[in-house]
Amino acid sequence: MIVPARRWYLVAAGLAVLAPAALLWPAAALVWALADVLWLLALVVDGWRVASASGNALRAERLPPPAFSVGRPLPVVYRWHNHSVRPLVVRVREEVPAPLDFPAGSERTVRVPPAGSLSETLEVSPRRRGTGTGGTLHLRILAPFGLAWKQVRVALPWTVTVYPSFSGIPLRSLATAAQRRREAGRRSVRRLGEGRVFESLREWVPGDDTRTVDWKATARRGKVMARHYEDERRQRVLLVLDAGRMLTALVDGRPRLEYAIEAALHLAHSAVEHDDDVGVMIFADKVQRYVAPARGRRALRAILDALAAAEGRLVESNYPEAFAVLAARNRKRAFAVLFTDVIDRTASDALLSHAGTLRPRHLPLAVTLRDSGLDRLAMRRPATESEAFERAAAEELLQSRADALAEMRRRGLLVADVPPASAATAVVQAYDRLKRQGRI
Repeated sequence: MIVPARRWYLVAAGLAVLAPAALLWPAAALVWALADVLWLLALVVDGWRVASASGNALRAERLPPPAFSVGRPLPVVYRWHNHSVRPLVVRVREEVPAPLDFPAGSERTVRVPPAGSLSETLEVSPRRRGTGTGGTLHLRILAPFGLAWKQVRVALPWTVTVYPSFSGIPLRSLATAAQRRREAGRRSVRRLGEGRVFESLREWVPGDDTRTVDWKATARRGKVMARHYEDERRQRVLLVLDAGRMLTALVDGRPRLEYAIEAALHLAHSAVEHDDDVGVMIFADKVQRYVAPARGRRALRAILDALAAAEGRLVESNYPEAFAVLAARNRKRAFAVLFTDVIDRTASDALLSHAGTLRPRHLPLAVTLRDSGLDRLAMRRPATESEAFERAAAEELLQSRADALAEMRRRGLLVADVPPASAATAVVQAYDRLKRQGRI
């Protein structure tokens, strides 16, 4: 498609202004008409040149990073290749994937040298966590005389994943972090004996079980060698994220679900550092995602992918289905951390009745996120009758919420009722404390 350029419109506007002069000077009418025809012909010729010459002359290439994280701008490199013998001026408008925010919008102009290439780097900041697709380029290539644009569309598919914020999580390798903990005196308790985790080889002595003899090592060393085992201390950590309406409410302009996701990410990272198996389940009115507990970096990457795709929904959470799936897929004991919230005993009855079923097989911890606005309202000194009623309602809601949390504790659940901003720190501290106590 050929579109007239601004230069052509300016000259055409000038010719239109001179048109009334033909009424005063009839001889100029022929000159004016000829100028109009020539200017239209110039547009056609210039448009034909750009249409014929730049058909396959321009090629675009995008080199994005593998993924983004909230709050961390990363460079995206574009490479433009010009196969024609003249420079190309290209105006670019891109359909940016929804989670991203391009600097100065998504429209820009690039100038590609003749028979050459141009690299363009843009600092891109994620707008929010999540996944999105896009990337179609809408290009306008300027004609040689600058009178017309050739408008084309180039499909350059781009699927973007924006992970939760890594703020506060050390980016060093997990092996290095474990080594530093050992140097600081934080060591895992090992009990040698009848476990099935291999610990070392040693010389067999009378009285040892003959089933522990390692015959390959015996043949290599010329003496009877036995395998030494230790009790398995690796435990399971299961992150259970409630993405229903309770966590869609805003706290200081941000959904509480985002705080819960960041806390879950911090806990997953800590569990991987401690060599525990970690998995995640995300649910609302149905189970959105389930990642079976596993260990190491691969498990952490799978959890990152699941958390990036988590979506809060304005629906009632289906606790019976969620806890049924949890029980069916986790027969082994696990430290189950439920990120949710409660309002009162009646509204949270489904949660209370099903959360208790995690005991005694699992060790459940319910992480509930307090509404700081409700706390401030309950502590505000009323100046009017309306404010007095608001404070009374807030106090009643907080008392009902406290009763619901007390009922959860009576049913054997550990409860961490924390402000959203400090949820990540609180849940990691609770995990470390339970590890030191030997409860997980």
